[in-house]
Amino acid sequence: MIESLLLTAAHILTFRQQRQLTNASGFFFERDGRLFVVTSRHVMIDEPSRHQPDRIEIELHIDAENMVKSTGFSIPLYHDGKQLWRQGIDTAGGIDVAVIEIERPALPATVIHAAFTPEHLYKPSDHIEVGTRLVVVGFPLGFHDTLHHMPVARRAAVASSFGLRFQGKGYFLTDARTHRGSSGAPVVMRIPDQDAPVNDLPWKLLGVHSSRLDIGSRDQDQDEALGLNCAWYADILMTLTEN
Repeated sequence: MIESLLLTAAHILTFRQQRQLTNASGFFFERDGRLFVVTSRHVMIDEPSRHQPDRIEIELHIDAENMVKSTGFSIPLYHDGKQLWRQGIDTAGGIDVAVIEIERPALPATVIHAAFTPEHLYKPSDHIEVGTRLVVVGFPLGFHDTLHHMPVARRAAVASSFGLRFQGKGYFLTDARTHRGSSGAPVVMRIPDQDAPVNDLPWKLLGVHSSRLDIGSRDQDQDEALGLNCAWYADILMTLTEN
């Protein structure tokens, strides 16, 4: 049995024409019958580093009886010079989350995946305390089970007041060991089985992992990295996936 959470994750490779650029993480989100890949906005484009891929490729399982079988699925990022992904802004500026829709008819007929839905998003009434245990599912440094094409999970914890925008930005902090390649990974909290959503994915989607947080005054030789990360609140997906 493959845990459904692992099947939500998408290993993302970015390309400019035929040249591979970077590894990243992402996940599937479904709404009103439409399917999206969610990742960090800086995976799609990052002006400071001049990172500008023209397509991404995700790996898909295609045989429920044999998880070794997979195929690459290419998604263009532009059409006639216009970007195809969606990104958001708020009163504090840009949000490091992006979504791009997958055309379902183009998917292999036997594709195997799981997807979060609006039902999995946290609600304003949810009481999520500092220190709550979380899981970040992704592909750090591109590392994963290359035989079965499965991501790895890292433990994390809520490190700032959940629901309060840290420094006025649209994210909260997590305490976790993360690496490059984890950008775009889902940040989730396990919920009791009796409260699980109907599609057998017993996880609450809290955020989208973006990047490690550091301070410029840290002495690189004497001080360890903080080990804190930015996770953008997942409710932005309701805006980015509107029809």
